[in-house]
Amino acid sequence: MEKLFLGIDVGSTTVKAVLVNAGGEVLHTMYQRTRPVDSGRVRCMGTCSKCGACNFGQLRQVIDRFLVEAGVNNSFAGISGTVVTGSQIVEDTHDFIPFDFQVSEVTAHVAGARHFYPDVKAILDVGGQDSKSMVFSDSMQMWNYKMSGICAAGTGAFLDSVAIKIGVPVEEMADRVDYNTMLEFSSVCAVLSATSINKFKNRFPLGEIIGGACRAQARTIMSGVGQLFFGYKGPILFQGGVAYNHAVAHYLKEITGNEIITPKYNGVMGALGAALLAQKFMDLKGKLKNRDLEIPAMRNLESANIRARMTRQDFFGRNDDKPLVWRNLFFPAEILNALGVRSMTMETYAALFGRNSRRIKCLFDHAACKGFAAETCSFLRVLEGMKLAAPSCCVSTSQPCQQGERVFRDLVRSTHGSDERFFSLQTPPTLDGNSVEHLAADLEASVAFLEKCTGLKMDPARLAAACEYSNQARALSYKCNQVRYASAPLLRGAQAIYYAAIFSQLWGRPEMVEIQQKFYDELCQLRDNLGDSVRREDTHRLIWLHLPPFYDSSLLDYIEVNCHAPIVFEEVNFVGWADLDPADPYRSLARKILTSGFMDNGFRVKSIIEESRALDLNGCILYNHGFGRCSMSDSTFVKHLQEELTKENIPLLVLDGDCMDATVDPCSTYTKVAAYVEALNEKKYGNIFGPLK
Repeated sequence: MEKLFLGIDVGSTTVKAVLVNAGGEVLHTMYQRTRPVDSGRVRCMGTCSKCGACNFGQLRQVIDRFLVEAGVNNSFAGISGTVVTGSQIVEDTHDFIPFDFQVSEVTAHVAGARHFYPDVKAILDVGGQDSKSMVFSDSMQMWNYKMSGICAAGTGAFLDSVAIKIGVPVEEMADRVDYNTMLEFSSVCAVLSATSINKFKNRFPLGEIIGGACRAQARTIMSGVGQLFFGYKGPILFQGGVAYNHAVAHYLKEITGNEIITPKYNGVMGALGAALLAQKFMDLKGKLKNRDLEIPAMRNLESANIRARMTRQDFFGRNDDKPLVWRNLFFPAEILNALGVRSMTMETYAALFGRNSRRIKCLFDHAACKGFAAETCSFLRVLEGMKLAAPSCCVSTSQPCQQGERVFRDLVRSTHGSDERFFSLQTPPTLDGNSVEHLAADLEASVAFLEKCTGLKMDPARLAAACEYSNQARALSYKCNQVRYASAPLLRGAQAIYYAAIFSQLWGRPEMVEIQQKFYDELCQLRDNLGDSVRREDTHRLIWLHLPPFYDSSLLDYIEVNCHAPIVFEEVNFVGWADLDPADPYRSLARKILTSGFMDNGFRVKSIIEESRALDLNGCILYNHGFGRCSMSDSTFVKHLQEELTKENIPLLVLDGDCMDATVDPCSTYTKVAAYVEALNEKKYGNIFGPLK
């Protein structure tokens, strides 16, 4: 009996299916719009998967009808392998659609495109929910890609909204385009596009309006995901539902100058790729290695427990005898600890509430009522939304977050009626001799300010001792990092990232030395216990840049556990500064600030590249807090980092998101991760599924 392989792509607006035989011949295809069932139920409470009374049941019926039409009368029993893809494939899908493997949409579209165009180097897929550009890197020998984020502009949703407003079916729009139109539309927002249409619909012919809308669609696609095509001169395969609109293809060619090719099966290329991958998966299924041992279990580490206790004590303990000082992440904790104040790191304090979704929502609402909208960093909105204990004063830095400096000043003014109790180190953005001298003088001035506000007097001997404690802790931190560099994964990145050593307010205290000594001992014990059961070269080795989403660790767990891609180091645990000089504390603290990793972009990128070599990395993930609005992950930094990592043949994955606000998570994040790891798998193991036995 002929072997048949099924690919199913369930997207936001359509369901697609393709059936192929063992020779890769396309036997049957389906492209169908989806809609909720009348019952309003997502799934049945019972066990029947075929009644069609719920969304999943209806999906099963659609696939069963497709198989009958293809001549497969015994449903899935007649299929040798099934692979699914698409944004609407969820955990419950398997209860209704039996499948062998789930693959990312990116990988599925690449597989589909390469079946008919084996030499393809560039692909553009535009569906109802997102857009994706994919370009093959000859230097890295792998596919790079970019996906649109949280907005529906540049996707099929935009043309759908235009079609509704002008009363023309979206399938007919391309045939009615006037290509001589000079109308310009905004397609920045799919929802607000109707406002643009309203200005023209009763004043210009329909063909001109449709032409303007299709050109706006093409322009927004390129502004969203076209960056990968910059400098590329070859043909681009245009796939997805929007590719049925030949007017958009026309304008894409006009904008890019590239040849735009719309393949025969453009609407079902994801499902086609899934079907072809189903055959590959079934061929390899018994040969794939069990990888469960590669990922460490979550550890109950005493060093982490000590750190948590100290943080709670500092933030919530009763220290009424000590003046309270607010600090930002970058003001030297050594100075505050030597002075003997109770310090509160403001961004860390905000992060402590990240997993309390109800409270976070209330804090955001309160901040919004004060005028702090979503453009304000979510950490700062949390602080503006809460009632904070009044400090004696607040100390901050002007870089790398100017928005933070201004919000901290506002919080002090709101608490004390003026900003006289606020001091900001004017932190230079680059490291050189002049910047060190300037910052050292400013640090001395900050101490005079602190003495005035708190009534305490800085003891030079205590500041020298704080520098000594900081050096001891730094040396131990460095040893901890060296153990991790030289070993297979010893603990989850999802756990280690919350150490965030460089941001600790314990620097300059003996407790920090105790914590890092304990952490070092624990890492050595973990290394010895692991032995040779997992080798360093057996796994992927990823570094995580910036911060995690504090409200949920499932993203990091998905990367490490589901995708078997260990995070072996985190930027926030980098300790690359030189030892402090107890005899010259202010100059050495100035150097520490400027070399902690986040001030000077050039120094930061150089440090990441050096770490990547020491760690033998094959992947780098940047969590792009605030969608690039954050100065620690803005477009200039990403561009510089991308250029330098490319020279090292290390692919960069940028995950747009928000560390505190779960409501703005892009729906494409997990797809991006899956596609990234699948590409790493193909490069390292020769297939997207993982290593062979």
